[in-house]
Amino acid sequence: MSKLGLLFSAVFIGGSAAYAGPYVNVENNSAFLGSDYAGSVLDLAIGYDTQLGEKATLGAQIGPAFVNPDGDVDGSTQISGKVFGDISLTEKLNLYGELAGLTSEDTDNLYNLKAGAIYRF
Repeated sequence: MSKLGLLFSAVFIGGSAAYAGPYVNVENNSAFLGSDYAGSVLDLAIGYDTQLGEKATLGAQIGPAFVNPDGDVDGSTQISGKVFGDISLTEKLNLYGELAGLTSEDTDNLYNLKAGAIYRF
C-alpha cells in the first residue's frame, strides 16, 4: 500500500459515538508504514445518533477532512462521512457495522466497510 493510500485509510480507524443525539467529532488519525510516518488526517464532523428501541443504535456523521501527507505532497481538504450502527443480540454479544467514505482529488473516492462482534465476559 502506498503512503498516501495508508494515510487515507487512517481516517477510517475509529468508533461511533456513545451517546444518542447530535454531536461534534474532532479526530486526528496518523498513519505509519513500519516506522515511516505517512501523514495525518484531521476530521471535523457533525453527526447524530439515536437509539432504535432498547438494543440498537444508528447514526451518521459528515464533515471536512484535512489530509496532510508527509513529504512533498501538498495537503488537501476532502469530505468524510460515515453511517454506523450496532445491536445487542444478548447481554454479552454486540454486533456493529460502519460504512465510511472519503472524497479524493487525485484518485477514486475511498470507502471502508467495517463489521464486527464484541463478546463481553
